[in-house]
Amino acid sequence: MKKIIGKIAATEKQPTTIDEFYFWTSKDMILNPFDVVKVGHINGTTTFGVIEEISHITDSPGYLTSYISSDFGDVNAQANTQRIGMNYVKAKVVGNTGNIYIPVRDGEHVSFANANEIQQALGLDKIENKLVCGYLEMYEGVGEEEKVTLPIHFNSDFLVGPEGAHMNISGISGLAAKTSYAMFLLKAIQHKYLESRENASNDSIAFVLLNVKGKDLLAIDEQNAGLQKKDREIYKMLGLDDQPFSNVKYFYPYSGGSLSNTYANKTDLETQMQQNKAFKYKYIFEHDKENLDLLFSNVDDTTQTMESIINYIISEQGNFGGLRDWGGFLEEVGNNCRAGDKDRRDKEITVSSWRKFNRLVKKALRNPIFANRASEQDREIRLRDAIKNIKKNDVFVVDIAKLSEGMQSFVFGDVMRAVYDLQLGQFDGDDDVSQEQIPAKIIIFIDELNKYASTDIPKNSPILRQIIDITERGRSLGIILFSAEQFKSAIHDRVKGNCATHAYGRTNVIELSKNDYRFIPPVYKNMMTRLKQGEYLVHNPIFRSLLNVKFPVPLYKQFK
Repeated sequence: MKKIIGKIAATEKQPTTIDEFYFWTSKDMILNPFDVVKVGHINGTTTFGVIEEISHITDSPGYLTSYISSDFGDVNAQANTQRIGMNYVKAKVVGNTGNIYIPVRDGEHVSFANANEIQQALGLDKIENKLVCGYLEMYEGVGEEEKVTLPIHFNSDFLVGPEGAHMNISGISGLAAKTSYAMFLLKAIQHKYLESRENASNDSIAFVLLNVKGKDLLAIDEQNAGLQKKDREIYKMLGLDDQPFSNVKYFYPYSGGSLSNTYANKTDLETQMQQNKAFKYKYIFEHDKENLDLLFSNVDDTTQTMESIINYIISEQGNFGGLRDWGGFLEEVGNNCRAGDKDRRDKEITVSSWRKFNRLVKKALRNPIFANRASEQDREIRLRDAIKNIKKNDVFVVDIAKLSEGMQSFVFGDVMRAVYDLQLGQFDGDDDVSQEQIPAKIIIFIDELNKYASTDIPKNSPILRQIIDITERGRSLGIILFSAEQFKSAIHDRVKGNCATHAYGRTNVIELSKNDYRFIPPVYKNMMTRLKQGEYLVHNPIFRSLLNVKFPVPLYKQFK
């Protein structure tokens, strides 16, 4: 039988309700927010509550009494008798074994719950399509006999569809470990699907990850040398193997001359290429000119002049029809920048607009990833060609970390479009695309989402439109977005509003004052300012309450 820790206290000013109750407990009893407690209720049922607030009270009517009783302010004075004191706890009702939700009665015993009861209280006991998302540690500090550690599972249908989809992770830079938690979940998903190797194409998955910081994701198929025995035991407890990602391919931006477009070590890159798991991507004018609008994702084009120029070029009006490379393209753009040129075909687009377009596009095209051709022998490839041949359980890592912000947007936008076209069947006519091998679902992971979907991004941004479309329609198409950012409040409402799952890491006080956090109880908010690495508050449709979830260190190589 679990230890009784207190009794329900229903007072005139603070009655128990169908949503919450209060109970008193010893001032020496160590409890924590998110701990689950149980209370006996009518008809032999049990009501469960999650602790939200813990307060201490004495029989002192005011602060002055405490001052006077200490010999009028002598901090060294020792009282002959300790004041009567206790702790009282506020708990949120999360369930009842008989679905009876009338208020619990005064004087009922409150006790700890066991592991099975905790799962029942939080709605975790009947989860189908289990996908592990971390573990809970409850009653810490009470004693090893009372401490409970148990794995927590999502219903995968509410994370990767069809019931719900998309995940957003927020928290301050560094300490929040957003990428680590996202990669933990992605590893759990790959493990789940690899366990069913015979799974049909209508229940398969693949991953496209954007590496946006240093070398973070450039060795996810290599073992973490710092992994300890206790870490492996946690993975075993969670039902996961202790191996890094499998079926991984890396795509690096092509570098030419003295310019390096990646933070990857040259030796490591060459080794990956020799192992047939690394490629260098390029953009070829003939095939990629239709993505020119992505270069202007962060340009506020209120008069749509840039859009008009892009449409003019893509439709091969004027002298743009016979061009075959980026050099000829830039030359023709330059021709349209000359004032008083009688040969200019389009008189509606002003010279000043062409000059603005030329200035912006010329700067971007200096990057060597814009090339005249891609050599298969040199392991050069177009990202679009690679993505249309992605197979189930594949993990594609696209490195954009060292590119400029504008170029990062360009590549990210191209990746999203390629995935979108693949799932829409736009490549059905291609001979090298096997319809049987196309994954039913593709997860795209991007960190620093604020660069692409914040409230400051121009409304006409093609990347913003694509992200909104994916979050609103992607679930039905099998496109799932996992995203992360420092400040959730800055993200477009339609993007975060369409995410079924949210994870909150360590966050600063200013961010917590925003409307996005108004539903979180004050004590939980205070906890969010001091969460440790490896801790997240997770909200998912199947959970009856926010959960304080922990996860182990990454399995793959760390560069920190």
